[in-house]
Amino acid sequence: MKPLRNGKDTVVTGLDVGTTKICAVLGREEDGKVEIAAIGSAPSSGLRKGIVVDIDSTVSAIRQAVKDASDKVGYPIRSAYVGIAGGHIKGFSGTGAVAVKGGVVSEDDVDRLIDTAGAVYVPVEREVLHVIPSGFRLDGRNGIEDPVGMSGERLEANVHIVTGSVTSVRNLISCCEMAGVTVLDIVLEPLASAESALTVSEKKKGVVMVDIGGGTTDIALYRDGVLRHTSVLALGGNHLTNDIAVGLGISPREAETVKKTYGYALARMVGGKDSPDVVEVTGDDGRVKEIPLRYLAEIIQSRCEEFLGLVKEEMVQVSGNLGRTVVVLTGGTSLLRGIKDLAARLLGSPARIGIPGGVIDRGLVRSPIYSTGVGLVKYGLAHSSRQDLESEGIMDRMRKWVSGFFDK
Repeated sequence: MKPLRNGKDTVVTGLDVGTTKICAVLGREEDGKVEIAAIGSAPSSGLRKGIVVDIDSTVSAIRQAVKDASDKVGYPIRSAYVGIAGGHIKGFSGTGAVAVKGGVVSEDDVDRLIDTAGAVYVPVEREVLHVIPSGFRLDGRNGIEDPVGMSGERLEANVHIVTGSVTSVRNLISCCEMAGVTVLDIVLEPLASAESALTVSEKKKGVVMVDIGGGTTDIALYRDGVLRHTSVLALGGNHLTNDIAVGLGISPREAETVKKTYGYALARMVGGKDSPDVVEVTGDDGRVKEIPLRYLAEIIQSRCEEFLGLVKEEMVQVSGNLGRTVVVLTGGTSLLRGIKDLAARLLGSPARIGIPGGVIDRGLVRSPIYSTGVGLVKYGLAHSSRQDLESEGIMDRMRKWVSGFFDK
C-alpha cells in the first residue's frame, strides 16, 4: 500500500460514534476501488442509547480514536463523515411532485422534487435529516429508478423521510468539532451499515438489516433495490451485559468480558466439545464462583429473543409476513454464537452475519463491528467531489441529502 499523502489521493474518514465504542475508519479510492488504510478506536462512555450525555467524555474518546487511526498512517485527520443513530431518530413515508422544466428531466428537477417532498411539517425540536427516494413516477409511469434524461411533464416520487432531534444532532456535531474534527456530513448509521454489509442483489430481492449496537438496534428494510423503512429500537448489547451482571451478581465490566468470551444466544448450543460446562466469575463480594455456562446462555437468549421479537413486530407492521426476505445481522452483538440461528428461527427467514464488503482492507475490517465505519467511508468517497461541502452549512446539507449513493 502506498503511503497516504495530501495529493491526488482522495482520503476520507468515517467516524462511528457509538454507545460502547468510537471508531475512526480511514480509507481512500484508487483506480476505482475503495481501500481501507487504517482504523482507530476508543471506548465510549459519554453516550446513552446513541445520544450524547457527557460532552467531555465523548470529545476525549473521539480525539483518541482519531489519533489512533492517524498515528497508524502518519496522515492528519481533520474532517470526517459522521454517523448518527439513537432513539430520537424517526422515519416515515412521504410523496412529492413537480412539473418538469423543458420537457426533459434534469438533475435540477430531481432536486426540486426532493425539496418538495421534504417540505413537511415537523415539530420545532426536530430536524429533517434525509429525504430518500424509494421510486419515481413520470407521467404516471411507475418503476423508474433514474428519471434524469427521460422525457415527460410531471415527475413524482415516494420518499422515506428521516428526522432527528435538533439538540442531539447539534451536540454530536459540537463534540466532533471540539475534538478537532470538522463534520463534512451526517449519515444515518443504519444506511451506512447497509451500504457496507448488504449486496445489490439482496436489496433488490428484499432484505432486513439489523444492526445491533451497544445502546440501540437499528433496522433498515430494502425491497426492489430501494429503502422502504428505517427504525431504531432502544435495546442493544449493553442490555445483555446488564442482565448478565444482575443475574450472576458481577460487575458490568466483568459481565461484558464474560459475554464476549463465553456468550451464546442459543442455550441448546452449550455443551459441545469446544465449550466448558462452567465458567468462573468474580462476584460482587470478591469471591470466585462457578456458573453453569448454560445458565449464562439462558440469560442472553432471553434478551435476544426480546429484541428480535421487536424487530419482527416492526417488520410485520410495515410489510406483513417477512417470507423469504433475508435478515442480515451486523454490529458487535452479532458476534454472539448462535444468534444467526436464533434470528432465523424467530423471524422465519434466512439469516446471515453481515461484514463489510466491496473493499480492499488486508483483513482490517473483516468484522461486523466495522460495518458502519466502512459504510461511512464509502459514502464519503462517493460524495467527496462535491464542490459545495465547504460553503454549505452542515444542517443545510442534511436537509438536501439524496440517496443516489445508497440506492445503487
